[in-house]
Amino acid sequence: MTDYDAVVYDLDGTLVRLSVDWAVVEREVADRLREAGVDPGPYDMWEMLDAAEDAGVGGDVHELIASYERDGATRAERLPGADELAALDVPAAVCSLNCEAACRTALDRHDLLDSFRVVAGRDTVPARKPDPRALTWVLDELGVAPGDALFVGDSASDEVTAERAGAAFRWA
Repeated sequence: MTDYDAVVYDLDGTLVRLSVDWAVVEREVADRLREAGVDPGPYDMWEMLDAAEDAGVGGDVHELIASYERDGATRAERLPGADELAALDVPAAVCSLNCEAACRTALDRHDLLDSFRVVAGRDTVPARKPDPRALTWVLDELGVAPGDALFVGDSASDEVTAERAGAAFRWA
């Protein structure tokens, strides 16, 4: 990994695993949408968050999701990918779909927070993955061009984010 000027990690599923029952969260988000008169349809959670924002209840739905994330972060499990941080000789950062507070809590729980110069969640930047602006914002904060960075993640969305931003990608 030292062929890069920076390494950016996804959080959940890459460095740690938040203790969140995402099926329960999705059901509660769908219920909030119905209460607001919005059909949750066959959407995934992030599409439902978009629908909530369009309906003017995005803040409530974001806070609902964030409350589960913050709680799950207090019991997050450290994953083997976190062990490679000690070997890095370049700046590291986090770019996650989780809220920033949950990212910081989970990293701090495992004494990893100080390993990262930048920690960005979906509420840090007004665009969330796979929109490349989240990752490019992190890289701008690090002062590193996308072509000189590696993004490590565990999902197709992470891979698309890296591709759209112009960064290299590696599966966790």
